[in-house]
Amino acid sequence: MSAVELEHIVKTYQDGGVTAVKDFSLKVNEGELFGLIGPDGAGKTTIFRILTTLILADSGRASVNGYDVVEDYNEIRKRVGYMPGRFSLYQDLTVAENLHFFATVFKTTIEENYDMIRDIYEQIEPFKDRRAGKLSGGMKQKLALCCALIHKPEVLFLDEPTTGVDAVSRKEFWQMLDQLKKHGITMLVSTPYMDEAVRCDRIALMQQGSILAMDSPEQLVRSFSGKLYQAKSEQKHRLLKDLRKHPQVVDTYSFGEYLHLRTSNDSKEVLEALKQELLVQGHEQLVMEECAPTIEDCFIRLLNQE
Repeated sequence: MSAVELEHIVKTYQDGGVTAVKDFSLKVNEGELFGLIGPDGAGKTTIFRILTTLILADSGRASVNGYDVVEDYNEIRKRVGYMPGRFSLYQDLTVAENLHFFATVFKTTIEENYDMIRDIYEQIEPFKDRRAGKLSGGMKQKLALCCALIHKPEVLFLDEPTTGVDAVSRKEFWQMLDQLKKHGITMLVSTPYMDEAVRCDRIALMQQGSILAMDSPEQLVRSFSGKLYQAKSEQKHRLLKDLRKHPQVVDTYSFGEYLHLRTSNDSKEVLEALKQELLVQGHEQLVMEECAPTIEDCFIRLLNQE
């Protein structure tokens, strides 16, 4: 049985006439760490709100651990943990008070389920008497995760949990999720950060309410056909303009300090001719070489194919 299942879900927000989710179907296996990867407006939060029974879809059906999101919403709410994108705990309550409150809501105690949150809570316990609103971004993140876990949920929904926190806190958070997998919890995580996709068992690349591709991160990268090149010179912006005008360049875009590009022909002769033309055009300290594609490269290519 799938832990999470959506079949042909459609959701339109009437006030703006925007279709947030279009014929969306997805299955997440039990114990899987699944990622919804896409930019703002891709429909990730809408999917989470449907699955956590906060809003209703216009059409289609969805279930969590076999429970229908419409007919069995009370059962689902007992069995899931939800960490929304915006910090939603009580700012005026302390760390300990927030955790105690959420345990009480689910008719349990911190002591009863402490083994579930021990590794995370020990990092914020020195601040247990500090008000939540005074915590750093990384500490708020850990507290929110503890509150979502305190009742031992069967499925955990994490909506852009690392947005707005520093790189170290992002890394620590994904390490915590790796540890949680040992408890057998099914986790559905959304993120706009393509580099986080590789931490998931499987991912769905999303854009404007639809799935562009779905597979393991490794398989998606392996499916990238043809060669990808990286290029840089002293004048990055001019290099980008010149590459985009060249008839042999299929597409090119900025990628860190480099530009990534594909050519219509992957032969060494075409690449060498392109390099020579750029040198003639005055590009100094030019570097152009083959590179390995990433999830972000796969996403951009899928967008260009639409």
